[in-house]
Amino acid sequence: MSPKMSIFAIAMDNKTCISVILPLRLAWNPSYWAEEGTVVRGSRVRVRFANKTYSGVVEETGIEPTADPSKIVEILEVEDLPPVTEQEFRLWQFISDYYLCTLGEVFRCASPAGAIAQEQTAARIRERMEKQLEGLRSKIARARRDDTRQRYAAAAAILEARLSGMPVPQEALPEIHLSDLQSKALGQIRKAFLEEKIVLLNGVTGSGKTELYAQLARETLAQGRNVLYLVPEIALSRQLEDRLARFFGEELLVFHSAETAARRQEVAARVRKGSYIVLGTRSALFLPHRDLGLVIVDEEHDASYKQDSTPRYQGRDTAVMLGRIHGSRVILGSATPSLESLYNCETGRYALVSLAEKYHGGSEAEVEIIDTRSERRKNGMVGSFSRKLIARIGETLSAGGQAVILRSRRAYAPVVQCSGCGRILKCPNCHVSLSYHKATGRMVCHHCGHQEPYSGTCPSCGQPLEPLGAGTQRIEEELRTLFPDARIARLDSDAAQNKQYEEQVIQDFAEHRTDLLVGTQIVTKGFDFEGLSLVAVLQADSLLGQQDFRADERALQLLEQFRGRCARRGNPGRFVIQTAQADHPVYRELAGQSLSNDFIGDLLAERRAFGYPPYSRVILLVCRDTDPARLDRLCRRLTDALCAAFVTKPSLLSGPVQGAVRLTGPYAPPLDRVAGQFIRHIRITLRKDAALAANKQLLAKTLAQFEKEARYPGHIYADVDPA
Repeated sequence: MSPKMSIFAIAMDNKTCISVILPLRLAWNPSYWAEEGTVVRGSRVRVRFANKTYSGVVEETGIEPTADPSKIVEILEVEDLPPVTEQEFRLWQFISDYYLCTLGEVFRCASPAGAIAQEQTAARIRERMEKQLEGLRSKIARARRDDTRQRYAAAAAILEARLSGMPVPQEALPEIHLSDLQSKALGQIRKAFLEEKIVLLNGVTGSGKTELYAQLARETLAQGRNVLYLVPEIALSRQLEDRLARFFGEELLVFHSAETAARRQEVAARVRKGSYIVLGTRSALFLPHRDLGLVIVDEEHDASYKQDSTPRYQGRDTAVMLGRIHGSRVILGSATPSLESLYNCETGRYALVSLAEKYHGGSEAEVEIIDTRSERRKNGMVGSFSRKLIARIGETLSAGGQAVILRSRRAYAPVVQCSGCGRILKCPNCHVSLSYHKATGRMVCHHCGHQEPYSGTCPSCGQPLEPLGAGTQRIEEELRTLFPDARIARLDSDAAQNKQYEEQVIQDFAEHRTDLLVGTQIVTKGFDFEGLSLVAVLQADSLLGQQDFRADERALQLLEQFRGRCARRGNPGRFVIQTAQADHPVYRELAGQSLSNDFIGDLLAERRAFGYPPYSRVILLVCRDTDPARLDRLCRRLTDALCAAFVTKPSLLSGPVQGAVRLTGPYAPPLDRVAGQFIRHIRITLRKDAALAANKQLLAKTLAQFEKEARYPGHIYADVDPA
């Protein structure tokens, strides 16, 4: 029987051939048979592939098989889950095309393992709500105070209404009061939206950007459309949740990876059918949004929006595309916008709206730069602190104020060295030193997670080990010695792993039950503490010592954000920077002593001169292997293949030229071994012109062909627009 007759015979048996997206890195989507009429594009199905069972998504139905029809198997079942929408498909395809990954890899990211069936989700939600209601009724019976009883009764009424399907009773939501300056900015934003432009809201810290977002969100909800409000990190969403709940009540949903799977499924179910504003991190982009009218990207400059595993998408840029897909208005906000966004304003793609004054008045915190080299020469240092900074902290505490100390390294000490032979203890899997965590008595690698006990003696010669440098744990210890009567807490990624502890630390500081807070970059972002009058950064130069053309931009952004944590609500504030490079342009810019009238303009001019983004697109090919010799050999072959592919491009050179394509490498990055794998980079710079898309496609094709011919799959990935 011919293939056509075979297909016809199968069709007569009420079968249709479908292609299915699996959560795998596949350059093609496998085909299966399904009962006619049981699936549509977007249906969720369970299938067998390579002797394993997977949940997949139907990409197309009624296709003509590309393989022998007799070898195509049937799907196992159609899953009882809502189908993927066309808007979701369009977003997945954009990420796949732009970030040079497969649809399967995007699907794996968008639909994490362990998805709960819709009926199971509803049952679990109802069961949990019934238990909460039972608990509230017990609390009402035991309550001794009327106000406590009323609070529990109001919460119980909301649960009862949701269980019965009745409208949820809500207290009257407060009005949003805008200043004259905010009202003017709101008018400019509305005008830009009418012109169908993306808005960049450049507002100084404390200028009231959140109130503007809330007003725009309310207007969008009143029009019957929905809102997505993105923040770069979970810690920011937790603090914002309370503020936004006052404005939106039950319409506010929260979505991020720290929420339970059941809670995330509940949010997804409500997004599919209800009116909502979702507050979330970048993973909220993949929710099944319906009639999305407004996308807000707060702190748009933040590097945390960049995903560090496949698909390596940029949350801010993906949010812009999501807005296009849904016909939504998009607003990006920051006190320190990225150079890419400022460039888009320059070219007319974005509309720039500025808020140059704080909502409650007042000026920026005064900047004081302390030269630690000079202080050491005159015995002006006590451990990690200069005597000047110690005096500033003492003055702040005496006045009843609070202070936050930033140190960009966690742990007790980032390096441990033998006092005898000089050996530095390193991770056996990575080319990086182990960090000493005194509280747990362990040495930890912050890259692969390797841990080992801290013995205090050198494994080579038996001499005592000496912790070098100071992480947040050591800074906390030093502060307790310097200020024994002060109430001190620490907030870094180690502490933030405990959600309850993190929330308690933030709440205690906000309610002035803590005087001094030590932390890493977590403490620089978004927090609004009324009593905070002093912020200080220790060893600030560690923020500048990165081998990255964005180092100065990122340092300025982080330090300006940190400066904005104090001097709020009209209160005076001081920002102290301890540095060994007191004349660095970034510090001068912060202190208002810059030698240039346009520091940001100078950074853009430098990027233009060297052909860096935003005047080009950078794609980093990251190659990994446990065998360094094989890695180097195959990287050279890959470089040759890329040169051959772009042979018609005479500008393919290794220097900083202004050509269409520029290739650098292969080379070893500063951290050239992680988790037992050696790393090499090949950097490709593409000019932003009409040939950009074609050049990216050629690159992807060349890379796929090389992996196949060299039999080297899984060792190379492309990082488009690396952070």
